[in-house]
Amino acid sequence: MSALTIERLPEFSDPVLIVSFSGWNDAGSAATHACQFLVKQMQADRFASIDPEEFYNFSDLRPRVRLTGGIYREIVWPANEFFGTKQTAAGRHLVVGIGIEPHLRWKAYAQAFLEIARRCGAKLVVTLGALLADVPYSKPVRVVGFSSDEKIAAQLELTPSRYEGPTGIVGVLNDACRQAGLTSVSFWANVPHYISAAPNPKAALALLDKLQSFLGWTVGTEELGLAAREFDLQIGKAIAENPNLATYVKQLENEDGEESADSQVFSESGAGNGRAGEKNMEEEVQRFLRQRKERKDDA
Repeated sequence: MSALTIERLPEFSDPVLIVSFSGWNDAGSAATHACQFLVKQMQADRFASIDPEEFYNFSDLRPRVRLTGGIYREIVWPANEFFGTKQTAAGRHLVVGIGIEPHLRWKAYAQAFLEIARRCGAKLVVTLGALLADVPYSKPVRVVGFSSDEKIAAQLELTPSRYEGPTGIVGVLNDACRQAGLTSVSFWANVPHYISAAPNPKAALALLDKLQSFLGWTVGTEELGLAAREFDLQIGKAIAENPNLATYVKQLENEDGEESADSQVFSESGAGNGRAGEKNMEEEVQRFLRQRKERKDDA
């Protein structure tokens, strides 16, 4: 029995499959937030899903219960869903996948993913991710990436990563696409490692801007832009109230803003981390932001 369920298969014109996964590949929930915004903005309808039964340890990722109609208790399972746009972007439909990095049977999961691409007729797959990096919140979000196609990599001026080590489901899927003869492109937003606030709308906006530039179409992102500016404002206020944090961010601003992706431990996993010596500062930032939020909630 296939783990893939297609409720109905829309007719797509030269579709692009765009996917993101919460978990290790999604610092600040930036990638999944970008895809969720895209689904909402383009009024995409769900048409397929991957059954979670084979791919998750439910004691680690527990299903949730919710009341329906104030009476019935309904179980909500971890979701891996695919949405198709009604309208085209530069003459192409978009298929947007939003999922959760699986715990088990990654090869089987990759096959279910490839089946979606095959059934939709997608020849291009774009994966979105976000990684933790030593970057100032106050600067534009840097987006790095790679492509299996040399011409696309040259067009986007993408420097291939020399990273070798643990990877996430995004890395596995990009390799599966390569073996299946599908062109893949991956974009990753650099998220400040000292800010745990999620979702990070500024990083999500940067991913969507990169996606729009690559595909040559425009979707209204004004709402996300407002959220990004408010996010920056709130983080700026919090940091300005703490001299230690302000000094740390100033140091980041003064550092070379053109660090290579490899120097930030860029991998297909999005598991880049801040330097070990800054762990105490990171903890102080998180503690301060939590305390500020609690004071605001109590006001």
